[in-house]
Amino acid sequence: MPVTPPPAEDRTIAPGLPELPVTWRATRTRAVLLPVAALLVVMFAAMATALPENWHFYDRAALVVMGLLFAAALVMLSRPRVTADGDGVTVVNFVRTRRLAWAEIVRVNLRQGDPWAILDLADGTSLATVGIQPAAGRAQAVAAARTLRDLAEARTAAHS
Repeated sequence: MPVTPPPAEDRTIAPGLPELPVTWRATRTRAVLLPVAALLVVMFAAMATALPENWHFYDRAALVVMGLLFAAALVMLSRPRVTADGDGVTVVNFVRTRRLAWAEIVRVNLRQGDPWAILDLADGTSLATVGIQPAAGRAQAVAAARTLRDLAEARTAAHS
């Protein structure tokens, strides 16, 4: 069954804003971490097979498992992203994923020196958005934070 796109008013709310859904992530970081993770698995597997004959099966298996654990850690570090759609924002950080309605977002902050954008929420708490980080490119992070701020303001105004 074909998927029909959402109505135009759900995809964009104001001129100059991107069509929804839109996703931001540190693509350079991800482009480095994922190949390194794969390389780690291959290297540890190669080391396990190249060990001297007097090494036991469990030693070899432990080496492969260590490579898999290191690779899993790198994959977790590559997870962060922020996705905005018609209903709200999904923030995927290293371990936790959180779904926010547009009305929950009071402000989007990315100050000089901040490691990533921070969302101030209606309940008085803050949420780090590791997917928008200046370390992966300051200009790109600032543009992403501004776009997310503009989307939040436009969506909140449209639903009030």
